[in-house]
Amino acid sequence: MADLSKMCIHTITTKPWKLTQAVEHYAESGVRGVSVWQDSAQELGPLKSGDLIRENNLEVVSYVRGGFFPHSSKAKRDKAIHDNKKMIDEAAELGAPMLVLVCGAEPNLDLEESRKQIQGGIEAIVHYAAKNKVQLTIEPLHPMYADTRSAINTLRQANVMAEAIASKWVGVAVDVYHLWWDPDLEEEIYRCQEHGNFSAFHICDWNVPTTDLLLDRGLMGEGCIKLDQIKKWVIKSGFEGFHEVEIFSEKFWKQDQKEFMDKIVKSFSDYWKS
Repeated sequence: MADLSKMCIHTITTKPWKLTQAVEHYAESGVRGVSVWQDSAQELGPLKSGDLIRENNLEVVSYVRGGFFPHSSKAKRDKAIHDNKKMIDEAAELGAPMLVLVCGAEPNLDLEESRKQIQGGIEAIVHYAAKNKVQLTIEPLHPMYADTRSAINTLRQANVMAEAIASKWVGVAVDVYHLWWDPDLEEEIYRCQEHGNFSAFHICDWNVPTTDLLLDRGLMGEGCIKLDQIKKWVIKSGFEGFHEVEIFSEKFWKQDQKEFMDKIVKSFSDYWKS
C-alpha cells in the first residue's frame, strides 16, 4: 500500500467531478487532504463543503484562489479588496487554514507598480484575515503569466514580500510548475522555511512539448521537472506539510476520472518513493 499520508489533491485536478464525488473517491483512494477551489464549493456552500470533507476523514488544506489586486482604476482595486474579504469569509466557513493568492498583474502598469499594489492589497486585508484565522498565501507564478495573472514570478520576490509584511498570517506557496526553472530555487526554499513562511507545496510536471501553457500540466514523472531533487530540498528545509497535486489538463479532464484518479495515486506513490 502506497504511503499517501502527505498527499493532497486540488479539486481543480478532477474538475469534472462535483465535490461530493471528489471527496468520495479521494477518501476511497487513501488521499488525506483536499485543497478546495471556490467553484467546487458553491453547490453545497463553504460550510457544508467543509463538513463533508471532514466527515470523510479528509483535511481541508487550503481554499483557492484570492488575489488579483493590481488595477489602474481605484474602483477596481477597492473591489479586489472586497472580493478577497469575501474569499476570507468563505475560507473561514470552509475551515481552510489558508487562502492561496494568485496575486494578479495589470498590463497597463509596470511590474513594479503592480507589485506595490499587491503588497498594499495584502496589507489592507491581513488584519481581516488574522481575525478570521485564515493565512494569506502568496503563490509566485511562472513569468509567462506576468502580463495579467501575477507580477510575483520568483520565489525570491514572494519571500521578500512576505518578509516585508512580517505577519504569521502571510505565507508562501511553492509550486513546481511555476518555479522549477529558477536557478535560485534551492536557496529560496530554505530561506522561505527559515523565515516561517513556507505554507504550501504544489506538484505536477511540465510536459515536453507543452501544448497549452495553462491547461497541459502532466502527472508527476511525465515531464522534465526534477521533482525528486526539489522534493529533497523541500524536505531538507524542514517543511512537513502536504504535497498537493494540482493539475490543469484538458486531456485528463476528458478521461474517465476514476481511471485518472488511479494514475494520480500511482504517480504520487512513485514520486514519494523516489
